[in-house]
Amino acid sequence: MAKAIGGIAGIFLKEATVLKAAARVRESGFVKFDAITPYPVHGMEEACGIKRSTIPYVAFAAGCTGLMAALALVWYTSVVDWPLNIGGKPMFSLPAFIPIMFELTVLFAALSSVVALFVHAGMPKVDPPVIDKDLTCHKFAIFIPENDVGYNADRVEKLLRELGADEVKKVAEY
Repeated sequence: MAKAIGGIAGIFLKEATVLKAAARVRESGFVKFDAITPYPVHGMEEACGIKRSTIPYVAFAAGCTGLMAALALVWYTSVVDWPLNIGGKPMFSLPAFIPIMFELTVLFAALSSVVALFVHAGMPKVDPPVIDKDLTCHKFAIFIPENDVGYNADRVEKLLRELGADEVKKVAEY
């Protein structure tokens, strides 16, 4: 679990303002800041410099693993462990096993996606701090932690106010 760190949060009331502010905070040299929004904001990833997630690659690799595991399972059970010759069909009839292979592919990909999401997001977070109770409703925030590059409390507070923050709060731990 990540250590709790303090910092400064700027609270915004408009989506467009926080989007522009996030881009400016990134241009100012901060790299560990976080934008907190009540719903997905189009363009926020680019403004914050968030790279593409690795979760689709994990899901693809796990799906391929599930497909190979299903192929091995049906081959082993139908050819090696329990060979039954019914109606002269071949021991390994691929069309009959397509549903099993599909289901295991989807199962492995889905479960690995959930696990990768939890690991990537650092979940579960027990009793996370509350910056502002309205951030989940109608307010937006940009949080700059104390351990960010070039952090200076006065500089950060001044920057957030210049960017149009309606309120600036010191956060003991986040």
